[in-house]
Amino acid sequence: MNSFLQFVTMLLVFVIVLAATYFFTKWMAGYQKEKTSTGNIEILETARISTTKYIQIVRVGQRYFAIAVGKDEVTFLGDISKEDLVFKEDGPEDALSFKDILEKFKSEKKK
Repeated sequence: MNSFLQFVTMLLVFVIVLAATYFFTKWMAGYQKEKTSTGNIEILETARISTTKYIQIVRVGQRYFAIAVGKDEVTFLGDISKEDLVFKEDGPEDALSFKDILEKFKSEKKK
């Protein structure tokens, strides 16, 4: 009985730490996004081309640029007009909750 109580206590502590980590991470992400998106520079999109190299579309003021970002360097690729960009609108279909993802995984697992 004593070992069962220890197991339940450790499981409860684990769940509390996991929940605290989740909420702290969500808060920190919102805080950092708020700090970085209030200025004139914004990273619109990032695509990985290798483990340490990325292509980014960046807005500086009202102009848009494509840059290549590596481990130790940033290379200007060119200007992009706003008309050439496709802006994806965040809709409810994009914002899946953890429960929706878990249910989708369970249904795929059963098949």
